[in-house]
Amino acid sequence: MYAYINGKLAFKCPTYVIIDAGGVGYHINISLNTYSNISDKESCKLFTWLHVKEDAHTLYGFADEGERRLFLHLISVSGIGANTGRMILSSITPAEIQNAIIKGDVPLIQRIKGIGPKSAQRIVLELQDKLRKDGPDTLINVPVIHTAKDEALSALVMLGFAKNVGEKALDNAIKSTTDNLTVEQLIKIALKNL
Repeated sequence: MYAYINGKLAFKCPTYVIIDAGGVGYHINISLNTYSNISDKESCKLFTWLHVKEDAHTLYGFADEGERRLFLHLISVSGIGANTGRMILSSITPAEIQNAIIKGDVPLIQRIKGIGPKSAQRIVLELQDKLRKDGPDTLINVPVIHTAKDEALSALVMLGFAKNVGEKALDNAIKSTTDNLTVEQLIKIALKNL
C-alpha cells in the first residue's frame, strides 16, 4: 500500500521512528540496521511494508529497498512473523543474513534470538534457492535503468526468470537482428527463446 514515506524525523529510537510527512506522523517500526543508517539524519526516506492484522495495521520501515526485499523473503517462511523478521535484521546485517542463507550456515542463523534449530533450517531450506536466483546484488538499491536491454532484463527477472538466463536470452535476441529493438520487442523475442 505504501511504497515509501519521506519526511522529517519527529522522533527516533532503536525500535521505531515517527516521520512527519505532510503534517501526518507515521509510526514506523524499524530494525537496528535501519536505525544505524538514519541515526544522524533529521529527515529520511524509509521503504515501508504495511502489516495488516485483525486488530492492528503496523508499518515496518527499511533504510533501503534491499533490506525490505530480504524482510519480505524472511516473513514468507512458515513460522517467521514480522517481529521475528525485524529481530533477524536487527541481529546481523542484511548482507550477512543473505550470505548465511545462501551458504547454509544454520548455526549463524540459529544464534539469532528467537530462532531455534528448526526455524533456522526452515529459513535456509525455503530461501536458499530464492536468494541464489536473485543473485548477490539483491540487497543493492534498484539502479536507474538506462538501456532497453536493462529494462527488458528487469522485466524478465520480475517475471520469475533467473538473471543469467534472461541475460543470455536477451543477448541472443540482440544478436539475431541489426535493428534497434524496443523493450517490448526484446522481451517478446527473449520469451520465445526461453
